[in-house]
Amino acid sequence: MALAAWSERVLELVLKMNNLQHAGCLPFCVQGQRVGWVTQPVLQVLLQSSDIFTLYKEDSGARLELSDRLRTPHERTRAVQEVMEALRGRGVFPCLQEWRDELYDVKTFFSDPPLLSMERAATPLLGVSRCGVHVNGFLRRGADIFMWIARRSLTKPNYPGKLDHLAAGGISAGSGVWETLLKECTEEACIPESLASKARPAGTVSYAYEKKDALYLERQFVFDLEVPESFQPYVGDGEVQEFYLWPLDKVRDAIATQEFKPNCALVVLDFLIRNGHIQPDEGPGCLIFR
Repeated sequence: MALAAWSERVLELVLKMNNLQHAGCLPFCVQGQRVGWVTQPVLQVLLQSSDIFTLYKEDSGARLELSDRLRTPHERTRAVQEVMEALRGRGVFPCLQEWRDELYDVKTFFSDPPLLSMERAATPLLGVSRCGVHVNGFLRRGADIFMWIARRSLTKPNYPGKLDHLAAGGISAGSGVWETLLKECTEEACIPESLASKARPAGTVSYAYEKKDALYLERQFVFDLEVPESFQPYVGDGEVQEFYLWPLDKVRDAIATQEFKPNCALVVLDFLIRNGHIQPDEGPGCLIFR
């Protein structure tokens, strides 16, 4: 792929995954703490559908509050879940059709105790931040780096058949970062804990975008796992159909295509930059650093 075309396509990806404009969005608060955002269309549906949400208008601006009569995380979780299940049954918002029966914790900061938990598919309606873990699996052959890439199962509800990380997954309610890393490594790629535990934290990759009135605010905890030449991942829980070991040049080209799951492409881009495979003043990286 021509270098200029690669840069343009990756820049398009970066802008697509960071297109969120707060204009017109209102803060969503629980117990006086902002934990998300809502668009005007979602706001109107929520206010018409339930009395657990209240709109406050003050000189400092408007905000959507979850009712104070819901005093415990359990009560808030149950009340919000009932509203979202009802909206799902009415087919009001497309994101609810991706229902997972998987809860995510809602909190102001990642280290805080949860204020409530929400169905994963419903979190974009309240603009609640979602966290996950992504593992860059790689090996060295002399001066060259190769990366393990997964292809998602064709039966996955979202992005079926797309390219993905060696292991990745969302942090569900009550789980921690390392717990999720070890779980996903074992389930998706059959990586033994003795090897997965050698993964090293490499920072976070965050992005925020809007799609069909839903707000996706996501933060991925990124880990680099250097594996030996003898390592071979195996399909575990069926979420992956096969694995490839590719040189970084091939990986670099792939993230500029429609073949890669978009958020995974961003995490891989971060890996390429951190490892000096993309330079800010030369080659294919010139435009994405502007």
